[in-house]
Order: sequence, then structure tokens, then C-alpha cells
Amino acid sequence: MATSSTTFHAAMFPWFAIGHLTPFLHLANKFAERGHRVSFLLPTKTQTKLNTFNLHPDLISFIPLVVPHVDGLPLGAETMSDTNQGHALCVAMDNMKSPVEVVLEQLKPDIIFYDFANWIPAFARRLGIKSVFYNVVSAAAVAYLFVPARKLSDVQKGNELKELMQPPSGFPDQSLEVRLYEASTALFAYMEFGNSKSIYERITTAMNDCDAIGIRTCLEIESPSLSYMESQYGKPLLCSGPLLPEPPTLQLEDRWTNWLGHFKEKSVIYCALGSEVVLKKDQFLELVLGLELTGLPFFAALKSPSGASTIEEALPEGFHERVGERGVVHGGWVQQQLILGHPSVGCFVSHCGFGSMWESLLNDAQIVLLPQLLDQCLNTKSMTNDLKVAVEIERREEDGWFTRENVCNAVKLMMDEESEIGINERANHIKIKKLLSKKGFETSYIDSFIANLQGLL
Repeated sequence: MATSSTTFHAAMFPWFAIGHLTPFLHLANKFAERGHRVSFLLPTKTQTKLNTFNLHPDLISFIPLVVPHVDGLPLGAETMSDTNQGHALCVAMDNMKSPVEVVLEQLKPDIIFYDFANWIPAFARRLGIKSVFYNVVSAAAVAYLFVPARKLSDVQKGNELKELMQPPSGFPDQSLEVRLYEASTALFAYMEFGNSKSIYERITTAMNDCDAIGIRTCLEIESPSLSYMESQYGKPLLCSGPLLPEPPTLQLEDRWTNWLGHFKEKSVIYCALGSEVVLKKDQFLELVLGLELTGLPFFAALKSPSGASTIEEALPEGFHERVGERGVVHGGWVQQQLILGHPSVGCFVSHCGFGSMWESLLNDAQIVLLPQLLDQCLNTKSMTNDLKVAVEIERREEDGWFTRENVCNAVKLMMDEESEIGINERANHIKIKKLLSKKGFETSYIDSFIANLQGLL
């Protein structure tokens, strides 16, 4: 058994999406800071995107693996950033069992961290390797969607939405209201995904079969959901803390520094919905026109909407002439952490993905939320109802439709210096930021996480 002074060798095999790969690498960096070695398995071409985030290349080794081509997967696609065919990408990942097992036999790590690859624990046990399911979405989302209490047999054809609008038995907040359109975004969890019947089956199997469940969150934010998860799975549940991003060492691109520098402090709206959200064209237009309607400078980092091959093609007629230099809509990758930290940025319009949620709490910009999937909707409820640090853009109950006026009103509500809601949410935001930034807060979580891992070995 490992002692507190013993270093270990961890392998990592996260789901092929940047929103999963990046937090796994943040965890790897925390391990390496303390002298532990990490072998990080990832798709071949993806390594170049992550090299700059590897802060300890002497202890963190990338192990590139070829993602096999399968029917339905675009040629050369490796991650969810390359395709919207998640099922096909998961089939490709499942077809990598043999090369992953060969690598693990050669590396002989003490422990392996994984998420979507629910087949990892079976051969990890055979090789004498401990397995940890590491969850990078909120405890609230897992507790609501992926627990044994929400029985797959209850989610029957024709009754899925009714079932998903109700919390599972024992869920800590039985009064939680999930709207029709929010529940509809979770139907994917019960559809075929990879070589398993559904994401629900994949995730519950992955958590049932592991030696311990790790999760990227903290008790101060999600204690009730964490207690419920632990009771559902009956095994160690280890919090790593939120794994807040390291302060950037790179500089913001000159073009964005120069553009942001034209505007006064806390006046710019930054809007980003994550690397995988593709809006329908009519909703893309309402969002962009809503930002324009505020009259404030704005920077929107969005993917081209469905039905449009480029951002330029999708923009409303006369848009550039009307907004001039005060509005940017950019379709490429941006340095979000650096943009949020710029003094000109005063509002963050976000989808409330778990990574973006932590980034928003750590920065000073007012928070306006436009969630796209049920896990993001649950994060949003926590941010608006429990923490009271944000507002959600008003939407139609049945289908989630929002108007440009809804966008404008939510932003103005938070940005208006005389708005009572804006003032209150800002005060609550400051308190949460102080808690998360407190000296020793994150260190204590990581140290405890590592000590508990060593107790497994």
C-alpha cells in the first residue's frame, strides 16, 4: 500500500472532447506538481492542442493513439470539435480497446482515470491497476441523470420527457422544476451511444465498476448532490476541488488586445457557448441581434450555425454597417481565460458548461446564462437559484426559444449599475470568488484527493 510520501504513476484516458481532455490535464498538472508521474492517452493530432497546457512535460507524457475510422465519422475526425457525430466517435473509441490495453500492459501504471470508456475497469483489474471514474461535469448533473434510482426501464418510448422532468427518487431537491425544453435536451442520454445501449448505461456502468469515483467539484458548492451520489453508488467519492485553471503564461493575441483596449473598463460583453454548441440559424440571429440591441461593445465567439458554412454567411443583413467596430463575431478558437481577465470585459454570456461556470466564478464579469443541454441547465439553476450570482436569459417553456429582446434585457439587468438584481448578484459573486481564491483552498482539496488515492493503492 502507498504511503503519503509514495509517488504513483497514473494513466489517463478521457473522452475525446476538449471539455474532457482539458480538465483531465489540469488534474495531471496537479499530480505532477507533487512529483507523481502521468501517462496521458489521447488522439494523435490532439496533442498539439494540449502541449501548451502541459506544465510538467518531464512528468506528464502524452501517449498518442490513432482513432480508427468508422462509418459515420468524418475522415480524420478525432474529437467532438471535429464532428457532431458523437455516437460514431464513441464507436471509434470503443474500437480502441486492444491498443489501450497493450499500452497499459507496457506502462504498468498504479491507477487509471477514465470517463466514457466504461470497459477500462475490467482489464484494469486483470492487470492489477486501480480504476477511478473521473467526472468533469457537475455533481448535480450526475445526481439527476446518471444514478441507479433513475431506472432505464422507467424511461420508455413516449414517456421520456415526463420521466426526465421529475427528479429521481431520493434526489436532494424534489421540488426542482425541469422545463419541457430542458428535459428534451437530455433525451440523448437514453439513445444508442458507441457500443452500448445509451450514455446512461455507459456512465452508470463506468461508475459501478470502478474502484472509486472522482469528481471535479467541491463541497462548498455541491454538497447535497455529492452526498446523494455517494449513497447511490456505495463507494468512495473523492472531490478534487474545481481544478481552477492556472494563471495564463501566454499573452492575449494582439488583435484582441488592441480591440478590447478601445473600450472603457467593464463595458464589453463577451459571449461564448463552448466548443461544441451549434445553434440553429434563427437562434444564432436572435443572439447576435440581441447583443447588438444592447448598444454595448461585444465580442461573440460562436460556431457557425446549422445551415451556414461560415459566420459571415450567417450574420444578419447590414450587421457590419450598423455595429461598426463595437461588435465582433468570431468563429475560431479564442483565449477565453485571457479575454475574461481583460479589464474591459464586464459581462460574460455563457452556456454554463462546467468549465465555463468555474471560469465565470473566478472572474469579475457579470454572468448571463443561456444553457443548451440539461447538465448546463442544472448548473444554471445552481448559479441563479442557489448561489444567486447570475441571471438566465428568459425562454419559452415548450421549446426554449428566446428573442433578441430577451438577450438584451438579461444583459442590461446585470450591466445596469443601478439594477438591484445586478448589485445583489455582483455582491454574491464577489463572496464566491473570494472563497474559491482563498489561499490554500484548492491545495487542501488536491492534497486530500491524492491522499485518498494513495489509500486505494
